[in-house]
Amino acid sequence: MKLGYKMQNRYLKSIRENWKGMVLMSFSALTVAVGQLLWKKSAGADIVLLLAGFALYGLGALLMVLAFKFGKLSVVHSVLSLSYVFGIFFGYFFLGEILRPLQLVAIALIMTGVAFIGGGDK
Repeated sequence: MKLGYKMQNRYLKSIRENWKGMVLMSFSALTVAVGQLLWKKSAGADIVLLLAGFALYGLGALLMVLAFKFGKLSVVHSVLSLSYVFGIFFGYFFLGEILRPLQLVAIALIMTGVAFIGGGDK
Protein backbone atom coordinates (compact mmCIF):
# COMPACT_ATOMS: atom_id res chain seq x y z
CA MET A 1 0.00 0.00 0.00
CA LYS A 2 2.82 2.39 0.85
CA LEU A 3 4.49 1.80 -2.54
CA GLY A 4 1.29 2.85 -4.32
CA TYR A 5 1.16 6.04 -2.28
CA LYS A 6 4.79 6.88 -3.16
CA MET A 7 4.14 6.28 -6.85
CA GLN A 8 1.05 8.48 -6.73
CA ASN A 9 3.01 11.27 -5.03
CA ARG A 10 5.77 11.07 -7.67
CA TYR A 11 3.18 11.16 -10.43
CA LEU A 12 1.48 14.24 -8.99
CA LYS A 13 4.82 15.93 -8.36
CA SER A 14 5.81 15.42 -11.98
CA ILE A 15 2.51 16.87 -13.17
CA ARG A 16 2.93 19.89 -10.87
CA GLU A 17 6.48 20.51 -12.13
CA ASN A 18 5.64 20.19 -15.83
CA TRP A 19 2.03 21.36 -16.15
CA LYS A 20 2.77 24.74 -17.74
CA GLY A 21 4.96 23.13 -20.38
CA MET A 22 2.38 20.42 -20.99
CA VAL A 23 -0.45 22.94 -21.44
CA LEU A 24 1.65 25.09 -23.79
CA MET A 25 2.64 22.02 -25.79
CA SER A 26 -1.01 20.97 -26.01
CA PHE A 27 -1.84 24.34 -27.54
CA SER A 28 1.17 23.95 -29.82
CA ALA A 29 -0.13 20.57 -31.01
CA LEU A 30 -3.56 22.09 -31.60
CA THR A 31 -2.30 25.08 -33.60
CA VAL A 32 0.03 22.89 -35.67
CA ALA A 33 -2.87 20.53 -36.48
CA VAL A 34 -5.17 23.42 -37.39
CA GLY A 35 -2.43 24.88 -39.58
CA GLN A 36 -2.07 21.58 -41.39
CA LEU A 37 -5.85 21.33 -41.79
CA LEU A 38 -5.86 24.76 -43.42
CA TRP A 39 -3.07 23.67 -45.78
CA LYS A 40 -5.16 20.68 -46.78
CA LYS A 41 -8.31 22.80 -47.20
CA SER A 42 -6.43 25.32 -49.35
CA ALA A 43 -5.26 22.58 -51.73
CA GLY A 44 -2.55 25.03 -52.75
CA ALA A 45 -5.12 27.21 -54.54
CA ASP A 46 -6.59 29.38 -51.75
CA ILE A 47 -3.72 31.64 -50.74
CA VAL A 48 -5.56 33.02 -47.69
CA LEU A 49 -6.05 29.56 -46.15
CA LEU A 50 -2.51 28.61 -47.06
CA LEU A 51 -1.05 31.69 -45.36
CA ALA A 52 -3.30 31.24 -42.33
CA GLY A 53 -2.05 27.66 -42.10
CA PHE A 54 1.55 28.86 -42.19
CA ALA A 55 0.80 31.45 -39.51
CA LEU A 56 -0.80 28.89 -37.19
CA TYR A 57 1.98 26.38 -37.82
CA GLY A 58 4.51 29.10 -36.96
CA LEU A 59 2.57 29.99 -33.82
CA GLY A 60 2.63 26.32 -32.86
CA ALA A 61 6.41 26.28 -33.28
CA LEU A 62 6.76 29.34 -31.05
CA LEU A 63 4.51 27.77 -28.41
CA MET A 64 6.65 24.64 -28.61
CA VAL A 65 9.83 26.60 -27.89
CA LEU A 66 8.10 28.37 -25.00
CA ALA A 67 6.79 25.07 -23.62
CA PHE A 68 10.31 23.69 -23.33
CA LYS A 69 11.07 26.50 -20.89
CA PHE A 70 8.42 25.26 -18.47
CA GLY A 71 9.02 21.53 -18.34
CA LYS A 72 11.40 18.69 -18.93
CA LEU A 73 12.06 17.84 -22.57
CA SER A 74 11.25 14.16 -22.11
CA VAL A 75 7.85 15.01 -20.63
CA VAL A 76 6.80 18.05 -22.62
CA HIS A 77 7.85 16.77 -26.03
CA SER A 78 5.67 13.68 -25.65
CA VAL A 79 2.59 15.94 -25.46
CA LEU A 80 3.26 17.04 -29.03
CA SER A 81 1.98 13.62 -30.14
CA LEU A 82 -1.51 14.97 -29.43
CA SER A 83 -1.26 16.65 -32.83
CA TYR A 84 -1.89 13.20 -34.34
CA VAL A 85 -5.07 12.89 -32.30
CA PHE A 86 -6.21 16.35 -33.37
CA GLY A 87 -5.38 15.53 -36.98
CA ILE A 88 -7.48 12.38 -36.95
CA PHE A 89 -10.48 14.21 -35.50
CA PHE A 90 -10.07 17.19 -37.86
CA GLY A 91 -10.01 14.80 -40.80
CA TYR A 92 -13.18 13.17 -39.57
CA PHE A 93 -15.13 16.33 -38.69
CA PHE A 94 -13.93 18.76 -41.37
CA LEU A 95 -12.83 16.62 -44.30
CA GLY A 96 -15.32 13.76 -44.14
CA GLU A 97 -12.62 11.14 -43.62
CA ILE A 98 -13.57 7.78 -42.14
CA LEU A 99 -12.67 7.10 -38.52
CA ARG A 100 -11.69 3.46 -38.25
CA PRO A 101 -11.68 1.35 -35.08
CA LEU A 102 -7.91 0.93 -35.28
CA GLN A 103 -7.54 4.71 -35.23
CA LEU A 104 -9.60 4.84 -32.04
CA VAL A 105 -7.25 2.27 -30.52
CA ALA A 106 -4.28 4.38 -31.61
CA ILE A 107 -5.85 7.48 -30.05
CA ALA A 108 -6.34 5.62 -26.78
CA LEU A 109 -2.72 4.46 -26.84
CA ILE A 110 -1.42 7.97 -27.54
CA MET A 111 -3.52 9.46 -24.75
CA THR A 112 -2.40 6.75 -22.34
CA GLY A 113 1.23 7.26 -23.30
CA VAL A 114 1.00 11.01 -22.80
CA ALA A 115 -0.59 10.48 -19.39
CA PHE A 116 2.08 7.98 -18.32
CA ILE A 117 5.00 10.02 -19.58
CA GLY A 118 3.55 13.26 -18.25
CA GLY A 119 3.47 11.90 -14.75
CA GLY A 120 6.37 9.52 -14.83
CA ASP A 121 9.55 11.52 -15.19
CA LYS A 122 10.73 10.67 -11.68
